[in-house]
Amino acid sequence: MATAFKTAPVAASTRKIIHRTRGNGHGTIVRLMSPSDLGEHLKPFVFLDLFAGDMRQLAASMPLHPHSGIATITVFTEGDVGFEDPQAGKGTIGFGGVEWMRAGGGVWHGKELSGGKSALMQGFQLWIALPPELENGPVDSQYLEADQIPVVGPARVILGKHGGAQSPVRAPYGVNYLMVRLGAGESWTYTPEPGHSVAWLAVAQGSVSAASQVSKGDMVLFERGEGNITLAAGENGATFVLGSAVPHDHPLHLGYYSVHTTAEALEQGERRIEELAERLRTEGAGRNSSGGVPVFR
Repeated sequence: MATAFKTAPVAASTRKIIHRTRGNGHGTIVRLMSPSDLGEHLKPFVFLDLFAGDMRQLAASMPLHPHSGIATITVFTEGDVGFEDPQAGKGTIGFGGVEWMRAGGGVWHGKELSGGKSALMQGFQLWIALPPELENGPVDSQYLEADQIPVVGPARVILGKHGGAQSPVRAPYGVNYLMVRLGAGESWTYTPEPGHSVAWLAVAQGSVSAASQVSKGDMVLFERGEGNITLAAGENGATFVLGSAVPHDHPLHLGYYSVHTTAEALEQGERRIEELAERLRTEGAGRNSSGGVPVFR
């Protein structure tokens, strides 16, 4: 896959921007995409939050909550957090690290991460809709520190493959998710994998030009197609995430925290969630030594 990374005037993107948003909310969490709005156009990408603040306060205010039918992917664009999990051990996720949680048939989570060394942090949480063979399947969690994520030029390969590198995240086929940092005036061209006609990006810091300027807090959708996307950073550089994928050719059946391909699959996922809720009521959620609660499955 051809990639360019250079300091040079930017060429016009071959993929036009067809929509932009600054989402809903302000302060610590901004909802840029939900399954009931942009998720319909960008599926399998169905949800995106940009969050920032003190992880200790966020962890305290975030209740345990359920999911089924999706995977959540959390990356950090500034600062760090801690993790502790009976299956994955302990560690720190900072810039370029990843928390992957495939909810499959049902989980409760929300308190598995804790404050790290930094006072403040920023990042994105993305949901992807799972294909039928995985949407009610086993739960899968991975906590990957930055040095475990491959880097190609300015891009960290969070999901999928790019530039000959394959992410270690156990994601479904046909989904790429990159986190990119460009210096002032640097340009970069992304060449999607064959069939990746869905594409979008969201900016965490600075700004990029993609035929028009995309600034901190913006999310943009690109027209359908398989053309390149050429980007150039502004005078303060840029940090952003970019997703591309083969379209998810299934309807979205929505629960409160669940997304499935059929009403029957949704009912199955919500039934499992209620079974887990009953276990939580009787067994309680055991805390780890850091004060967090591991994913309950």
